[in-house]
Amino acid sequence: MHAPDGFIDVPVSAAAGVLAAGAIAVSLRGARRELDDTARPGAGGGAERTAPLAGLVAAFIFAVQMLNFPVAAGTSGHLLGGALAAILVGPYTGVLCVSVVLLLQSVLFADGGLTALGVNITTMAITTTVVAYALFRGLVKVLPRSRRSVTAASFVAALVSVPASAVVFTLLYAVGGTTDVSIGKVATAMVGVHVLIGLGEAAITALTVGAVIAVRPDLVHGARGLGQKLKLRVNGELVDAPETAEPVPAAARSPRKVWIAGLVTSLLLAGFVSFYASANPDGLEKVAADHGIDKQAEEHAVADSPLADYGVKDVDDARLSGGLAGVIGVGVTVVAGTGVFWAVRRKRTADERAEDTTPAGTSV
Repeated sequence: MHAPDGFIDVPVSAAAGVLAAGAIAVSLRGARRELDDTARPGAGGGAERTAPLAGLVAAFIFAVQMLNFPVAAGTSGHLLGGALAAILVGPYTGVLCVSVVLLLQSVLFADGGLTALGVNITTMAITTTVVAYALFRGLVKVLPRSRRSVTAASFVAALVSVPASAVVFTLLYAVGGTTDVSIGKVATAMVGVHVLIGLGEAAITALTVGAVIAVRPDLVHGARGLGQKLKLRVNGELVDAPETAEPVPAAARSPRKVWIAGLVTSLLLAGFVSFYASANPDGLEKVAADHGIDKQAEEHAVADSPLADYGVKDVDDARLSGGLAGVIGVGVTVVAGTGVFWAVRRKRTADERAEDTTPAGTSV
């Protein structure tokens, strides 16, 4: 789904870039609130915890995006990640997570054009996150409030977000496409294949959300209020503790084990499992090749990058080259993502201190 340079003309690419920049600016402000809310008492929070967790989500999305899975004859798909990020860390933080991944993929791995970065952020980060989270919240409100309902809502939200992203790309192509191709054919092909890809996205999202909820529901933004009740053993049977029971202190529920497990999983997926991913073109690449959209595709500006095409330059062994590239990518993403969210969280803390020291009636 990573659009290269040349699919969309310069004016529309520039407009998408402006839209993406605006959405990121809004997301920076929203993420400050989300990270601060996550750091509230009883949520296992604090900037020293929430920033690394958000960075880990970005790294996990990077790793899973390397795992193309077959969806039809000669076509593969991969996780987009907007739904997963929004449900785990919140919609604003989710937009930033996916945007960090897309930026690093474009700059370091020549995956997704540099001038098309705004297009890719619009389709893969903004659209998927907004659509998925809006649908997720709507489903959670009408379904019974349980962990199974959150997991089911995650599945549906992720499923719908992928063809929604394909629709937005088709609209951008209708306005700024560089080849003369029937938009009806493009829309039919894009939506059709991305519904199939959406099934894979939904399965990955639901499994991941369900796994985290099973061990640490307090760390899932979309599962707030579903924390596991304390259990007491009475006459040999486990029963719910009284509502007046004291909650487990946040310090006793450190997310460190979850973070370590998530990082190890990401490294294994990117460094080892990715070697067995499907080599078939993804949905956008297949549609572009079948309908002639790729005629105006341009060579990537950093095509000679040492990590281009997810391989390490001058390492001849394909398994080793791809594995090293994946491990490097996870490492860079978790560091860059954590740094971004540290900065976001610290900015909110600084703003709050300024408000606390500002005399009443004085604006800053």
